[in-house]
Amino acid sequence: MDSPRWLPLESNPEVMTKFVSCLGMKPSWQFGDVYGLDPELLSMVPRPVCAVLLLFPVTEKYEAFKQEEEERLKGQGQGVSPDVYFIKQTIGNACGTIGLIHAVANNQAHLQFEPNSPLKKFLEETTKMTPEERAAFLEKDESIRVTHESSAQEGQTEAPSLDEKVNLHFIAFVNVGGQLYELDGRKPFPVVHGKTTEDTFLEDAVEVCKIFMARDPQEVRFTIIALSKDSF
Repeated sequence: MDSPRWLPLESNPEVMTKFVSCLGMKPSWQFGDVYGLDPELLSMVPRPVCAVLLLFPVTEKYEAFKQEEEERLKGQGQGVSPDVYFIKQTIGNACGTIGLIHAVANNQAHLQFEPNSPLKKFLEETTKMTPEERAAFLEKDESIRVTHESSAQEGQTEAPSLDEKVNLHFIAFVNVGGQLYELDGRKPFPVVHGKTTEDTFLEDAVEVCKIFMARDPQEVRFTIIALSKDSF
């Protein structure tokens, strides 16, 4: 049986904020663009930041690195906190939604939800599940799928067709228990990138993003989005 496919989400902070808002997350935190990686531009990002999303091109270089990283981490092991919420991606083109789920699920202490929030309900119902069980549960979640589809068609660029191969991929960075985690539904497990704090989280996540960029120096298709506390 073919795995389901969704339309890809655009890397547009307004679309993302509306997406989680439609699923019942209160707008006290908002997604916003990170316009550059030097300290001056990072200082313009509203604080605090609780999650960072990276959109990047999946190239042959990246795929080779991903394979090598997976084998290395399986061999040496890493200490992943049981508090990290991780979901596998089994739906084609759903990496934007998976990234948003990772961003929100690992920050429930900061975020607020409407009483009947479909997103909060999904997180509560999947909290004890394995990453694979969560993926299967998402495949059946109509409210998230419908919101994803309408959000995918709302971007500024025309959404590609369902069958079009999209070689851009979203991942999320979060701080759980003072550790910086990379959460990518295409990988078998979270990747630990060392210690972080609430104050240094954006800078620490950006340092990892820079490594992604350095791996493919010819590429320009990188976008970084931060989930910040709304300062208005």
